[in-house]
Amino acid sequence: MSKNLTWHHTAITKEQRRKRNGHHSCILWFTGLSGSGKSTIANAVSKRLFELGIQNYVLDGDNIRHGLNKDLGFSPEDRTENIRRIGEVAKLFVDSGQFVLTAFISPFAQDRQLVRQLVEDDEFIEIYVKCPLNECEKRDPKGLYKKARNGEIRDFTGIDSPYEEPVSPELTIETHLHSVEECVNQVISYLYSRHFIH
Repeated sequence: MSKNLTWHHTAITKEQRRKRNGHHSCILWFTGLSGSGKSTIANAVSKRLFELGIQNYVLDGDNIRHGLNKDLGFSPEDRTENIRRIGEVAKLFVDSGQFVLTAFISPFAQDRQLVRQLVEDDEFIEIYVKCPLNECEKRDPKGLYKKARNGEIRDFTGIDSPYEEPVSPELTIETHLHSVEECVNQVISYLYSRHFIH
């Protein structure tokens, strides 16, 4: 990093933006295996928040790899850099006074912890979208597990690359046991219980 860089403070603070919006701002970090339902739940929560007048935005794993992170592959190093960049972008959304919902496999606990450390204590909500591997494979919405089993995709999480389950997430949602609506209700109830929304 260049030594000629200076951090410029904004004229409007995060607290002022939150006050204007009438709610807290934080990262809702959805993590889980491919096919567990991360994007589905994140988007459904986003829609519910929008209906409640809550400023929010969804950052989706595939969408980000089409643009910001299109130069990255799926090696452990690239996965780490992928999550680091997402963390920095998510922090900007928190500073803007919004909820940012991120839907990424983010298989490594250390990478998720790195993002947690970028923001304040009440600004990172880890949501483990828990679903058994066999159920995710059964769903296989993108046909990725089949390709991984056939050797067409290397380093695929859950098959030949590990997924490190969250040890103490703020919330665990079991998508194989609950409907999308029930999962959304769990997240919204959590936000009310923390007084992040009113």
